[in-house]
Amino acid sequence: MKRLGKLGIAAMMTVAGAVTAAAQDNVEATLSADVVNQYVWRGTKCGDVSVQPTLGVSYKGFSLTAWGSTELAPKTGADYPSELDLTLAYAAGGFNVGVTDYWFSAGSDAAGRYFMYSTHSTNHMFEANVGYDFGPLSVQWYTVFAGDDYRKPGDDGSAERAYSSYVELAAPFTLGKLDWKAAVGASPFKTTLYGNDNFAVTNVSLRATKDITVTPTFSIPVFAQVAANPAAQSAYFVFGLTLRP
Repeated sequence: MKRLGKLGIAAMMTVAGAVTAAAQDNVEATLSADVVNQYVWRGTKCGDVSVQPTLGVSYKGFSLTAWGSTELAPKTGADYPSELDLTLAYAAGGFNVGVTDYWFSAGSDAAGRYFMYSTHSTNHMFEANVGYDFGPLSVQWYTVFAGDDYRKPGDDGSAERAYSSYVELAAPFTLGKLDWKAAVGASPFKTTLYGNDNFAVTNVSLRATKDITVTPTFSIPVFAQVAANPAAQSAYFVFGLTLRP
């Protein structure tokens, strides 16, 4: 099954990206939702107009987050199933590590059952990530270690685990009263998940965010992103907004 992943709350995000949580003495909760004109993840389009809610809690550097994506007007027989991701992460200083369970409403298990984990018959993928934020530059490495992630069958009909991986460098900066993030990501070796036979740059993106003030106590972050996938010869323009209490 082709991985359909997250732009969303910037990887948790998003945006994906990595989930980070600053160490604190009290439990903190997160509740928000993105609305995007199209869902693009690591240089791949994963949906049209979508709503992407986030619910999470964090405590002393640990965080548990639920993230989802559903098209607002799904088409019959569309290639973009709904998605539900659960991420357990830890962050301290610039270091972060996490594990994500991705689940899709369509895939290897034709019935779309959530609690189906059988080999070759599951719509779950399990991915580990580790990274470090140096301030002006951050690096993240992701590898799928279990679930529905296999190379195409060989001549004998066998399919071996792909261990699909992705590495990304990102640099945040401020320009013209906007918050920006430039990112470059690549799949380091052959995998059907990203559609490459060897090392390939799959994501080159530039994202800008700005808070639009509605009242003295309420603002709506809006963002725009230009993303290209050199390996697939594709490009996208994404616009979205974030709603939160």
